Amino acid sequence: MASSSSLLRLTVLAVAIAAAAAVAGGADDGGNQREFDYFKLTVQWPGTFCRRTRHCCASNACCRGSNAPAEFTIHGLWPDYNDGTWPACCSRSRFNEKEISTLVDALEKYWPSLSCGSSSTCHGGKGSFWAHEWEKHGTCSFPVLRDEYSYFLIALNVYFKYNVTKVLNDAGYLPSNTEKYPLGGIVSAIQNAFHVTPEIACSNGALEEIYLCFYKDFKPRECAVGSILLPDMSLLKGSCPKYVSLPAYVSPGQAKTEWIASSVPQIEVL
Repeated sequence: MASSSSLLRLTVLAVAIAAAAAVAGGADDGGNQREFDYFKLTVQWPGTFCRRTRHCCASNACCRGSNAPAEFTIHGLWPDYNDGTWPACCSRSRFNEKEISTLVDALEKYWPSLSCGSSSTCHGGKGSFWAHEWEKHGTCSFPVLRDEYSYFLIALNVYFKYNVTKVLNDAGYLPSNTEKYPLGGIVSAIQNAFHVTPEIACSNGALEEIYLCFYKDFKPRECAVGSILLPDMSLLKGSCPKYVSLPAYVSPGQAKTEWIASSVPQIEVL
């Protein structure tokens, strides 16, 4: 991955130029749904998702033993509307993994499936996690992102630049099956790093997902207009207590889960 960073920089620059031109005056070929207002990057904590694992399969990254994810992974990059709704399945474009063949290694690591079930697609069938995300959300990212490759490439690079794992690691919030952390402290760490307020979702007292929102030029912004800030300044999408856990996950065949602050490629985004 790191060895291809120069190529990725050039590709990102080209996509960014095309995206800017599209926002300025491109025509919409995304069907009848109106153009979205902003992007939402959703990252998920594997320790919370993987502890629900009941059986293993080749597609489930929770079952990779010592190679199971130990950092936030991508759930999706979602075009959303300011009123809290979102477009979905905006074109007949079907997912084609060959289009993103050069990104597969990075996607397997940073955007893996955390379950064994097949995801629904926009055409009445079942497919991979990536197929679901492209067909449901990626096709609605026009005119900013015009094709499958651009969608996955830009999502990866936004994720690398706004590295939630590193922010929380640096602030002392490490995976633990005994510690509980103040939700307000987690929110503040992200606010201090990115100068926007994250949305937070929890499951049974454990941090499950974090949502970061962006303008169409991928500058950070607050999420849906009109959302109500709670006293701790977070925007909750699930039930989060004042103190939350960030569980470490012991993958089948793995004696223990160690925190590894992964070294991700330093790629300039837009």
